Order: sequence, then C-alpha cells, then structure tokens
Amino acid sequence: MDSKTPVENLYSIEPALSSSSRRSNFSARSKSLGGSSIREVNFSDVGPQPVRYGSQGAESDTYSMSQKEINDEDARLVHINDPVNTNERFKFAGNSIRTAKYSILTFLPRNLFEQFHRVAYIYFLVIAVLNQLPQLAVFGRTASILPLAFVLLVTAVKDAYEDYRRHRADRIENNRLALVLVNNEFQQKKWKNIQVGEIIKIQANETIPCDMVLLSTSEPTGVAYVQTINLDGESNLKTRYAKQETLQKIPEKENVSGLIKCEKPNRNIYGFQANMEVDGKRVSLGPSNIILRGCELKNTTWAVGVVVYAGSETKAMLNNSGAPSKRSRLETHMNLEIIFLSLFLVALCTVVSVCAAVWLRRHRDELDYLPFYRRKDFSEDEEKNYNYHGWGLEIFFTFLMSVIVFQIMIPISLYISMELVRVGQAYFMIRDAEMYDESSDTRFQCRALNINEDLGQIKYVFSDKTGTLTENKMEFQCASIWGVDYNGGKATSQDQKDGYFVQADGQVLRPKMVVKTDPELLQFVRNGKETKEGSYVHDFFLALAACNTIVPIIVDTPDPTLKLIDYQGESPDEQALVYAAAAYGFMLIERTSGHIVIDIQGERKRFNVLGLHEFDSDRKRMSVILGFPNQSVKVFVKGADTTMFSVIDRSLNTSIIRATEGHLQSYSSIGLRTLVIGMRELSTSEFEEWHSAFEVASTALMGRARLLRKIASNIESNLCILGASGIEDKLQQGVPEAIESLRTAGIKVWVLTGDKQETAISIGYSSKLLTSKMTQVIVNSNSKESCRKSLEDAIIMSKKLTTMSGTTNETGRTLGSGSTPVALIIDGTSLVYILDSELEERLFELACNCSVVLCCRVAPLQKAGIVSLVKKRTSDMTLAIGDGANDVSMIQMADVGVGISGQEGRQAVMASDFAMGQFRFLVPLLFVHGHWNYQRMGYMILYNFYRNAVFVLVLF
Repeated sequence: MDSKTPVENLYSIEPALSSSSRRSNFSARSKSLGGSSIREVNFSDVGPQPVRYGSQGAESDTYSMSQKEINDEDARLVHINDPVNTNERFKFAGNSIRTAKYSILTFLPRNLFEQFHRVAYIYFLVIAVLNQLPQLAVFGRTASILPLAFVLLVTAVKDAYEDYRRHRADRIENNRLALVLVNNEFQQKKWKNIQVGEIIKIQANETIPCDMVLLSTSEPTGVAYVQTINLDGESNLKTRYAKQETLQKIPEKENVSGLIKCEKPNRNIYGFQANMEVDGKRVSLGPSNIILRGCELKNTTWAVGVVVYAGSETKAMLNNSGAPSKRSRLETHMNLEIIFLSLFLVALCTVVSVCAAVWLRRHRDELDYLPFYRRKDFSEDEEKNYNYHGWGLEIFFTFLMSVIVFQIMIPISLYISMELVRVGQAYFMIRDAEMYDESSDTRFQCRALNINEDLGQIKYVFSDKTGTLTENKMEFQCASIWGVDYNGGKATSQDQKDGYFVQADGQVLRPKMVVKTDPELLQFVRNGKETKEGSYVHDFFLALAACNTIVPIIVDTPDPTLKLIDYQGESPDEQALVYAAAAYGFMLIERTSGHIVIDIQGERKRFNVLGLHEFDSDRKRMSVILGFPNQSVKVFVKGADTTMFSVIDRSLNTSIIRATEGHLQSYSSIGLRTLVIGMRELSTSEFEEWHSAFEVASTALMGRARLLRKIASNIESNLCILGASGIEDKLQQGVPEAIESLRTAGIKVWVLTGDKQETAISIGYSSKLLTSKMTQVIVNSNSKESCRKSLEDAIIMSKKLTTMSGTTNETGRTLGSGSTPVALIIDGTSLVYILDSELEERLFELACNCSVVLCCRVAPLQKAGIVSLVKKRTSDMTLAIGDGANDVSMIQMADVGVGISGQEGRQAVMASDFAMGQFRFLVPLLFVHGHWNYQRMGYMILYNFYRNAVFVLVLF
C-alpha cells in the first residue's frame, strides 16, 4: 500500500479530548465501566444549576459546550479577514478586558452594599441615625457617626486601592501592541482595538492577545509550540497545528478568505469544536487548532491566526473567577451572637423604659417643678411645657436613649481588631521556616485572610494522592514484555551511568534525564529483533516512543559537541515512558503533525503519523496509527488495564496474558502506576475504512466527540498484547509521619484518587494511612442494588467490629483503647450509584464507623460530591488538599481549601485559600498555627464581649 495516498490528508489529527482533560475542573465526566451512568456539568446553562455528582441516565457527551452537539443557532460565524461582515449581524465583544470591580459611579453604592453584609454594621448605622434626633442626642451627633464612618472609610480605601491596581493592570494589558493585517500588510494595533475576524501575527515569545485559530506558522508542517503557564500554570510545551488547507497561504501576498463556524464562547479551555470553509472545502477544527489568550509562543518564529473570541468572551477571561470567597465559622457564629446580644440589649432597655414609666407615674404631680426634670418653661411670660411630648412618647424616647447609652454592648472596635489580628497571624504563617519548601523555594501563601481561625477546628481532611501524598515525579521502574518480567536492573553498568546517546554530524545527542535500565533487557534490545521475542520487545519500546504527544526539544549545553533532548509533554507518565524508551535505544528525535523520527539503536527511522486518538475518560487509553517505511500500517495502543484487557484478543497467547496480569498485580502491590501496551497490524481495507470514517467524523459539527470515540473504539480492538510498564510515583518526604499525627489528633483522613485500587492500597500502607491491624471493607459494585447490599453488609460488619472491642457513642465513633480500626475502600463506579441518591445516608453511616476512607478511580466532581456528603450531614469542619486541576472542585467545596505547588500546574493553588509546597506542612499548619489562631481569636472576641457587657451592666 502506498503510504502517501489518503494518508497525507491526516497530518493534522484532532483529538477527541485533550489528554489534560482528565485533570480539568472545567469539563468533568464520570462513567461507570458498564456505561450505564453519568454525571454532568454544563457551563452553557443560563443561571445557577444544581451540580449532580452521581446520577443515572442515558449515553451522553454533554459535559461542556465544546463537547455538546451544536446547531446553526448555537454557532458563531466568523468571516476570515472580514471583521466588518463578521460583526454585522451580531456585535461580538471587543478585545478590551476589565477585571476591575468598580467604576467611579458604582464604587460608593456597591462598596457600601458589600460592607453592610455584616449584621453589626447595620446595628451601628441604626444607632448613628437615632443619635441624630434632637430628643435622643446622648452623645454629640458627629461623635456618634465617627466610629462607623472610620471603619467604612478604611475598608473603602483598601478596596479602592486594590481596584485601582486592577484598573492599572487592565490599562497596561489593553494598550499592548500586536501585528494585525490591515490592507494586506501587518500593522501595529492596540490589543483593545482587535476585533473578531481579524488576522493577527504573533512573533516568538510573544503573548497571544485573544483566542485565535491557527492559519499558518513558520514551521513547514504547520506546528506551533505554546506555553500555557499563564492559563493553567503548566510549564510544559503544548503543540498546536495549522490546517494544511491554509498553511501555504501568505496573507500579505494573497487575499485570505473563508468562513469559520464555531461554538459560542464557553469556559472549557481543553475543548473547541468548529468547521472552516476555505477554497470551497470544509475542514474540521479542534482543540489542537486554537491558541488561547494568555499563552506564549515558544520555539516557533511566527504564527498567523484569525480571531474567533476576543476580550471578555475568551476562555481565559470566562475562567477568571478568582479565589472563592468563604466566611469563617467563628464570624458566622458571631452574627448569631450579635442577634442574641441585641435581644439582651432590647430587654435591658425595656426594663429601663418600664422603670421610667413607673417613675413618671409616681411623680406625675411633681413633674412641673422637679429638679433635673422640670416640665414647665418659666423663662417666658407664658408658661408652657419644655420638650415634653406626653407620657407615652417620653417612655418611648427613654427606650431609644437607653439603646444609645448601652450601644457598646456590641463593640465596633472588635471588627477592626479581628482584621489586625488576622493580618498578624498571616504574617506568622508566611514567615514560618517550618513551612518553607527548599526544593521548590516556595513559602506558605495565605490567600484568604478571613478564615485563619478555621484551621484550628478541622475534623476531616480530604486529600488527593498523586502529587499531594506523592511527588508526581514519575520514574520508569520495570516492564513486563511478552510475559517476561524485567524488574529494573539489579546491577549497574557503565552504560547505565552514562545513559544512551546518539552521534550525528560530529555532535552527541543525549536524553536530559538518565533512567536506570535492566542489563538483561538492555542486552536483549541490542541483539535486535531477529527472534520472535525480540520483535515484540522492539514493538514494545517503539510503542513507548511513538504512542504519546511528547515534543522533543533540543537544548544546548556549554559543550558545543553535546546537546540534550528535553521531552516536553502534558503528562508526567508519558515523559517517563519516552525517557525509558530512549534509555533502551529508541530515542524520539523529531515530532511534527505528520511524522515522527525515532533513532533505533543508532539508525534513524521516519514513521508517518496517520492517525492519533488521544486519551479520554471513557476509553481510558490512547492510540497512534503509524505508517512504516516498508509501507505496512500498525496501530499501537496504551491504557489502563481495566480497559485494555477488554480490547485484547484473549484467544491469542493466553499464557502471555495471564503472565502479564500476574506482573500487573505485583507492580500494583508495590505502589507502581501501570499501563498495558498492545498493537495490531492493519490491512489496506481496514485502514481505508477507518480513514473514511475519521474524515466524516472529524468534519461533523454535531456529536463529533461521540463519533470520534466510536471510531477510536473500533480501531482499538482485537489487539495483540505486548506487555505492561510500571512507573513509580514516590511518596513526599514526611507523609507517613504527617498522616499518623493527624489520626492521633482525632482527624479523619480520606484519600480520594483516580488511581486503581491496588496502587492506592499500596500507597495507603506505605503512607501509614492503612495498617496491618485494620480490617478492610471493600465496596466494588456495578449496580445500585449491589451497592445497597454491599453497604448494608459493611455497616453490619463494622458495627460488630466496634462493639466487640469497645462501645460506640451516638455519632458512631468508637470509645475505648481496644477498638479494631476499620478502613473503607470504595471505587468510583460504586460512587456513581451512591452519590445523589438515598444511599448517601448509608455511605455516611458506614464512613462514621471507619477510621480511614480510601476512594479509588474517582472523577473530579465525585471528589466534590464526597466532600459535600460530609458537609451536609455534620457540622464538623472539612479541609481539602490537592495539587492538580482535577482537585479544584474538591478544594472549593471544602470549608478550607489547601493547594500544593506541584507538577500539575497551579490551578489548585489559584483556587485555594492557603497554598504550600509539601503535604507534611499540614501538621504545623493545623496543630500550631490553627490551634493558636482559633484560641487567640476566640479569647479576644470573648474578652471584648465580656468587657463591654460589664461596662453596660454598670451603666444599667
């Protein structure tokens, strides 16, 4: 078969979903292995919608606008290089942005409205108003206004300064310059004046001013490398591609025109769905064809694109919500206390007014001449009453004057004191050397000043595993290839110390990271693929080097004869596998949208990339279709064992499959992350059938993601197993000691992870979350009824264990030193049927009887659902800690959210209340700072209330 026939049209393959989408909080979905239940979030809905964490329903891929079926009414029409026609029907948003909160006109009313959310401020305002009445002016009119005015003014000045800084940043951003095509030449234009439909040119290391579809780049293959650190915090380079139909067009020399039909603006930064009509041909556009505002162009001289979203409609701005606003439990309780004190104040004033009524009644005949009261005014010829309004009004005015006299029962100074104390507490936390991470040079960050004292009341800790308990620095450890276990060399040769390298044109190319190798496997690879086993080893490492989205970057060194290859990618797992392949002599040298170059044992070979189906949360695998130099075509697939064994042909090599399953079990038992590798050769008819189906699916505007998943599933079938890999994700320093300290303090630790059950249990033992004395209760169910039965059986068993060893109190917690601890282990499939159903109550009852809860294979919104489950049924404070975008929903749901500055970007940090570098810092944060923050703030509030109460009662 000629590899250049329909193959050339597939140089740019759009993935159904970005590989990062499994970590995204913007587009989350969970699907049971049986495919009968879903959980969805739709950002296109108008108004607030209830978030469902686990529900049953039909097949759907409606999780964001990018994956939702859209019709002409929902589409945006963008005329390329014709902003006038583009904005003729609908005036799209300009590229000017505004992150400031106030304007000159709205500042005063809006700021005052926000400040008066505190109940005490309304009380002080009422007192100040009462004091303006002549009959009630106990203190001076001006003096009564000053305290409240001072507090409001200080807060307003602070808010105004913060907003001024936002205005200044907006002005700088809006006045930056970009090259825009005007009259067939690129001219400088301010960012704020850029319109949808215009063509812009970006130079190397420049920031993208708006969301644009790539038309052409300086690379002949149309590839552009971008860094999204300003968008999601990830520093790894990502690849974006221009379509072949527009690649050769030069805007300065020829008129570039066409029509893009894309989805309406939405928050999903990992999804994009559109069609482009150019030169009478309709081509599809996906996430790999759009560069978002805030990204930086790297390793590419220039890139040209057309604006599709601008200003407030860009995905970056739609996601610019800032850190969540939370109120401390203490301050919420204070509002209740103020209401009680107000009632007490009313009671005191009522007693005073009743006593005044009795006194007036008793002395009614003496009021005209009584000293210090004297009702009659004798200063004029005609005698008349002086400021006397009758018996009833006198009592009423006495009541109001008493309110003013006793007003200090609720101290306004307390709020100022609280803010000052919180600032001091934040300073202590930030400067604490015990919470400084030397490895990343990061100090503790206090992003929310108003919940410092909540750190001392935490009863539940919900933690992610990967990157939070572990380092998320993946290291290839071992491999099972064709039924043989190569468990990561026991001996170290000189080759291992130096690492694999390639010599070409007088220069040495060496991978940036050295991976330890197995001597036996290394020798086997060098002997070539003459034997049957050798050919499988060859295909295994070829799959590791090719089945990924890694971009090789050549890095210069001080030695001009030595260059390093740095593998950049979105997934640390993929990076570890590619470095491992390079260590065994399969070095990825070059990647474009149409081909890859791999140096195999010193011989460079070029493979055509005919198709690429990236990882998605349904299939849990990815595949690449390669055209070999000998014109053969093979599909290589890697993925989780749960889904890979369902697509492997079990009628072939049964013994190999059984051996691989045994090796996977042993890898998981020692805490390694596992992937299964498979492949098969495609016939000409199979490839052509896939190619035609892919062309139809990739150009479909409606249901494209579902069609692409179906095509991927069809091609990923009847595979021949090659082997499996084991990658180690090491525990962070001090994690076991930290978890033991938390449990000793009576804090329940729940670990929520997307990893497989065996891996999570192994990490649980190594981190001392699980112990040999614990009884494990495992819930793995595939239906609602089986979930119900499993939960009921588990509750009975857990109660038996606790009653045998001690007594239980009304909350289900066991009393007595001889208690047998119980650990609950539950998977995400079971949670799909439990969350948002009547089974939630049963799960909570079971969890109350357990010392540890370990949730495996959970999706991002299931994490938030578990936190919500506890928050709704207990008044205990919850803390969530994580490092990735998939932890954001959990962090925002918990009372206190802590972000770890990890390998998966800074999305968790940006959404958190506090941020730090290591999990172990949780111990000083909760036990030292949390304890003192809560105690000091509590004592200060009580002191203020009691001091003022004594003063008021003396006056009374």
